Amino acid sequence: MIAAAILLVVIAVIGAPLFTVIAAGGLLASHSADISPDILIIEMNRLATSPNMIAIPLFTLAGVLMSGGGAPQRLVTFYRAAFGWMPGGLAIVTIGSCAFFTAYSGASGVTILALGGLLYPILRGEGYKEKFSLGLLTTSGSLGLLFPPSLAILIYGIVAGVGIEKMFLAGLVPGTLLMIMLAIHSMLHGRKSHVIKHQFEFNTLVMATKGCAWDLLLPVGVITGIFGGFVSIMEAAAATAAYVILVEVYIYREIDLRTQFFGLLVETCVLFGSLLAILLVALGLTNLMIDAQLPMKLLAAIEQRIHSPLEFLLLLNLFLLLVGAMMDIFSAIIVVVPLILPLATRYGIDPVHLGIIFLANLEIGYSTPPVGINLFIASQRFGKSIVTLFKSTLPFLLLMLIWLLMITYIPELSLWWKHE
Repeated sequence: MIAAAILLVVIAVIGAPLFTVIAAGGLLASHSADISPDILIIEMNRLATSPNMIAIPLFTLAGVLMSGGGAPQRLVTFYRAAFGWMPGGLAIVTIGSCAFFTAYSGASGVTILALGGLLYPILRGEGYKEKFSLGLLTTSGSLGLLFPPSLAILIYGIVAGVGIEKMFLAGLVPGTLLMIMLAIHSMLHGRKSHVIKHQFEFNTLVMATKGCAWDLLLPVGVITGIFGGFVSIMEAAAATAAYVILVEVYIYREIDLRTQFFGLLVETCVLFGSLLAILLVALGLTNLMIDAQLPMKLLAAIEQRIHSPLEFLLLLNLFLLLVGAMMDIFSAIIVVVPLILPLATRYGIDPVHLGIIFLANLEIGYSTPPVGINLFIASQRFGKSIVTLFKSTLPFLLLMLIWLLMITYIPELSLWWKHE
């Protein structure tokens, strides 16, 4: 049994598809516990028939269509016209554009690939230092994970059994707070480096707004629809996908249904299919761990050493930062959340607050070695070494760690909607 477990770890390290390793682990665990592997199939069926699951491929489709339809360029033009006159204005443009795009694409790597190549030469051309530009683009790739309709929030809500609408509300203030902190840092850097500032021109702003008005209306419609109680999460996802098709195909005419749509649909299917495969087998394995009372055993071990919620939260953050550096965000949600949720409940941590802490840690983990996906994608995109990029991200990671402590120990930032 031990030899088989070691073999699975080795296979995972050398690059075997994650879902195959997890599935094999589930079969191995069921065999060692003398439990019928049928439980894995039962859990897969339960997940596949979950109503909220419908929202994931629809939001994924919307993000792929926006990426292929020129939305990144339109957004950059708008933010530049609106904020380019400020000290550090182009950096603020980067922050806003990346957060907007990641919220809909659901993938940090897509954001870096779509916006990084567009913004990096502009940042350098206007006087931003190379180290600052690389660090900003690398860390900004994961901004937006706390904003609706983030796939990370959707998956956490499904796995943890928490209302997705509550999670969307909880992420608004922490996500906005991080953007403000990064924007202030960017303004100070812009003033210190004497970067180029653009004169504000109202006519240019009006033209840029007209050019991306349909893009800007999308988040307004999603937030109003969901939080106003007009549509469910699934209905909002369907409306979002239909809206993006209408805008990109018939209004902006950036996508040709006959020549491009099928390829974008295939890309969506690949993204969702890979995620679904991991979800199905991982939740089956998680169910086995719960049946084996692994969370209860962890709770008993922790209770012997941890005596307060503050101590638990500190240990939790250290653990999640390690998880974020070792696993991609979706795998971490699926595998780790069911294990820590009972522990957090025992120490009185609200599941919604726990979700924001969890996602914030993994957002930081995107830019930390050894498996920080932002570092690898940025290295490929900008032709820089992982070490160079990690050094460039350190000032931004320090700000994000301060932000993490704030949202961890000030739960009102995530639970503000409970006090209205």
